[in-house]
Amino acid sequence: MAQRLEDMFTRLLNHFGPQHWWPGETELEVIVGAVLTQNTNWKNVEKAILNLKERGLLSPDRLNALSVSELAQLIRPAGYYNIKAKRLKNLIDLLRERYGLDLSRLLDQKTDTLRQELLSVNGIGFETADSILLYAARRPVFVVDAYTHRILRRHGMTDEQTDYHELQSLFMDHLPEEPSLFNEFHALIVRTGKEYCRRKSLCHLCPLQEWGPVPPLV
Repeated sequence: MAQRLEDMFTRLLNHFGPQHWWPGETELEVIVGAVLTQNTNWKNVEKAILNLKERGLLSPDRLNALSVSELAQLIRPAGYYNIKAKRLKNLIDLLRERYGLDLSRLLDQKTDTLRQELLSVNGIGFETADSILLYAARRPVFVVDAYTHRILRRHGMTDEQTDYHELQSLFMDHLPEEPSLFNEFHALIVRTGKEYCRRKSLCHLCPLQEWGPVPPLV
């Protein structure tokens, strides 16, 4: 399985090149983006983040000072803005109540502790929490999303019953625990899913077209 995953990574990297993901100038910008990107595309997230940056609001204390309704209007381009504003405020509340709005104190926590802190926030699920761990805190935690499941399922490496943690373990148990590797691999999977492994797939164009299926994991 390790060889299988390494081959997959090499093929995708050779095809697409480095993805330079996650785009963000600061850890906070990455965190905000991880929350806002739920159920929308990145272009919309960029517009919402730009609204915050242009007004000088992309800092813990200034986000803390905003009301939910004020924040919702600023992030409106990201869609589901009322829900996402509440989620962001919930995260800022955690940061204020437990860490005095000091983001570095939060991100300095041990990986397991940090993950549990993030998951304790209403509206933050596994994918969002792990995105923050990998891209903002630079921890060796593989992020799993719908594209990951779809691509591996179509190549016989998993099945519909495989849950988030089982799929995550598939990568983390068979690859070196290197944040840079997990970062690039996840970004390449997302790129592949968006361009080729759609619900109506474009297998004949995909860099994995000659890869072929393997028996499902047992």
